[in-house]
Amino acid sequence: MKKPRPLTEKDQALIQRYSNCQLGMTPQQFYGKWLVTYEVIACICSRSEATVQRWFARGNNYRSPMPIDLYHLAIMDFLLEHFETIPEEVKNFLCPPH
Repeated sequence: MKKPRPLTEKDQALIQRYSNCQLGMTPQQFYGKWLVTYEVIACICSRSEATVQRWFARGNNYRSPMPIDLYHLAIMDFLLEHFETIPEEVKNFLCPPH
């Protein structure tokens, strides 16, 4: 078994930067940018379509998405925008082929 690698100052700075990152995209922003259905948004966030419908509802039926949902939508937006320019090694790490 390999011995764990110690963290450098550069590694620690990256961890600090990542831990303070507020990466997120609302369902409304994603829906306004991409021609998608609530079903697709539900798939991206691993939620039910009914849950996504509540994110777009008004009044008592409205429910806020969780921070992880905003994160998933932001990551998917990034992948849709940049997937062709991402190195194959990184693509395979982020989204391993089946």
